[in-house]
Amino acid sequence: MNSKQSWLITGLIFAILWPSASTATKLALTEAQPLVVAVCRFGIAAAIMLFISHVILRKRLPQRSEWKQLAIYGLLNISVYLGMYVIAMKEVTASVGALTVAASPVFISFLSFFLLKKPISFPILLALLVCISGFVVVAWPLIGEAAVTVRGLTLLILSMFSYSVGTIYFSSKKWEGLHLLTINGWQTLLGGLFLLPFMFITYKKEANHFDHDFWIGTTWLAIPVSIVAVLLWLKLIKQDAVKAGLWLFLCPIFGILIAAILLKDKVSAYTVVGVTLVLTGLGISHYGKRKFRMPFSRYIFRD
Repeated sequence: MNSKQSWLITGLIFAILWPSASTATKLALTEAQPLVVAVCRFGIAAAIMLFISHVILRKRLPQRSEWKQLAIYGLLNISVYLGMYVIAMKEVTASVGALTVAASPVFISFLSFFLLKKPISFPILLALLVCISGFVVVAWPLIGEAAVTVRGLTLLILSMFSYSVGTIYFSSKKWEGLHLLTINGWQTLLGGLFLLPFMFITYKKEANHFDHDFWIGTTWLAIPVSIVAVLLWLKLIKQDAVKAGLWLFLCPIFGILIAAILLKDKVSAYTVVGVTLVLTGLGISHYGKRKFRMPFSRYIFRD
């Protein structure tokens, strides 16, 4: 297999796995409460990553201030972001969820100019507005059918802002050569532990059925999405960070196709228009960042 074929296969698998998270989440949520799904997902993913990092690869443990950084990063990137995301997915369709996740680089670009105290560029601001318009267009007819709620859509968008803040925080800290799997493993474990008290407080035994749908959805989120998709993304950006960004344009399409096939999500004219708007926003952001390139662009996908 030559490098071009490897690039295409890697990118295609990534573009399928990354947006599949919304469908897997909806599947798991049919049998369990949101925070139960989240905590189980994080536990599985963290155990695998830390086993590989410390037992197989024998990488060092975090030291001193790194624990504080991991805790803050885990709080933003796991507890708040994915905690809100999984709750929101209870009230939105998998298609809307896939669109939001695929557009995450736009949110990161937007917030970076505020948190890093840089003037915001017009292309990034326009991209954010276009992407949010796309979410609203897709969700609009579904709100009347109760398939999407305003609260769910709001939580989903807010979760992306938390994810963006977490990514910017990560990029601003020095990790002293701490291995990527070590960082991901510990921040995932700590973030899950922060959610544990809330899971116990809200736990309802009758609402949780740990059957095959729960385990299929949760395991898919933990391994193909949280681990494999991230590693594929890092491989893509290592070869060519600019070209890697182009694979993001396929994510909304695959996400909606997966939801339509497995969950029977409706694909209407609103869906097509909304996807077009999100893709347009991604395009504006992608080409706008060539002029305003961010030092942390390689860390867009962390979980």
